[in-house]
Amino acid sequence: MPRYALLIEYDGRPFSGWQRQASQPSVQQAIEAALARLEPRAHTIAGAGRTDAGVHARGQVAHCDMVKDWDAFRLSEALNHHLKPAPVAIRACSRVADDWHARFSATERRYLFRLLMRRAPATLEAGQVWRVMHPLDVDAMREGAAYLLGKHDFTTFRSVMCQAQSPVKTLDALDIERVEGLAGPEVQFRLRARSFLHNQVRSFVGTLERVGAGAWAPERVRDALAARERAACGPVCPPDGLYLTGVGYPVDPFSTAS
Repeated sequence: MPRYALLIEYDGRPFSGWQRQASQPSVQQAIEAALARLEPRAHTIAGAGRTDAGVHARGQVAHCDMVKDWDAFRLSEALNHHLKPAPVAIRACSRVADDWHARFSATERRYLFRLLMRRAPATLEAGQVWRVMHPLDVDAMREGAAYLLGKHDFTTFRSVMCQAQSPVKTLDALDIERVEGLAGPEVQFRLRARSFLHNQVRSFVGTLERVGAGAWAPERVRDALAARERAACGPVCPPDGLYLTGVGYPVDPFSTAS
């Protein structure tokens, strides 16, 4: 059966998350239903990351196995037609080797978190950013974030529901930048690692917001990490503003996609 890689964008607000669930809408289910319109049978796709309810993606990757030998461009066009009106789009499609796997072949995941600083409620950006009503000290947040870089036991920043076998992960990058967005000043967090624990990014951002607000000293992030206790974590921020922006592979499967 020919295997295809899919580059996927979606608005996470209407979904219970990426992963298929029995009684709640999911992104995986929406794509599998569209595939069933093209080849009527049960379809199971595999995604590179299991984003939570309300989390968005600009660069999620999944793979599907088809019976027919589809032209990759026509497959993406047909899927986009049948995905309507769900806020899910196939940005690119490419034929890959039969043993290529969207999750297990990946070497890194990249996330963006957008935090909007303004008192007025977000309207056009509602659900796309986390709004806080006070200014934040970006330099202090960078100082706190520096303690998180590298290989650590991230138990403090791991959801109690996390199913990963080990809390030890390597955080390769956590860059924080203040930008002038269309809706107002934003603080943007860009993170990169081979893989992340459940709620790890939202735990980082919620904790660093406390640093930026002056409620935590930057050194408290170091102490929280060393505690290896979930109770030492700062608040977990909402999913609004979190995006899976890309997945890295030894060879980009979409480099020659139509």
